[in-house]
Amino acid sequence: MPEEENAKKFLSQIADRFVGFENVETSTILSKLVSMRYKGKGNIREYIMEMSNLVTRLRALKLELSDDILVHLVLIYLPAQFSPFKISYNT
Repeated sequence: MPEEENAKKFLSQIADRFVGFENVETSTILSKLVSMRYKGKGNIREYIMEMSNLVTRLRALKLELSDDILVHLVLIYLPAQFSPFKISYNT
């Protein structure tokens, strides 16, 4: 087999592996995003920033999530003590 064909085959195999790794990373980040819950401890801002960071990482992996979805995810996972914020946003 000519060296050029070996190189093309090798590069193709590497590209296939990166696609697989990106899919795993996307799945891992998305799972973390949808399972995050604010437990009432710590700074609410840090919780929101962490969720925003995960969405940014997903966008870098070509999974587009709108800012509206991020806001809804943040609100959905807030505990009951934040109900006034949820009502205010939804009206």
